[in-house]
Amino acid sequence: MVMFLFLVVALAVVVGAVTLAVVGGGDNAPLPEAAPERLQDSLPPDRPVGRADVDRLRFPLAARGYRMADVDDALGRLAAELDERDARIADLESALAGARAAAAHLSADKPAPHPEDDQR
Repeated sequence: MVMFLFLVVALAVVVGAVTLAVVGGGDNAPLPEAAPERLQDSLPPDRPVGRADVDRLRFPLAARGYRMADVDDALGRLAAELDERDARIADLESALAGARAAAAHLSADKPAPHPEDDQR
């Protein structure tokens, strides 16, 4: 019985020492903290996002799929740029409609040329 207790205590001491050696140790720990994998080629901050930027976009894998913060940042950026483009398209379409209306109004105000003027 004494031998069994000695083996259990020795096993507990060995397991504890191995655990402390692997997990503990401060700055010179055997297994240092690994930096989390981050998005390498993010969307360009200095210009609008293009099709090639989206095609090259690859998210780093995390324990349960993709890093949620990276995906949220990329989707937020794409949504903001799509909103800006939609607003720009709407502005351009309204400007075009206004120009067409002004051109139609000017052509309606012009007197029609008389056929006699062409013959002189």
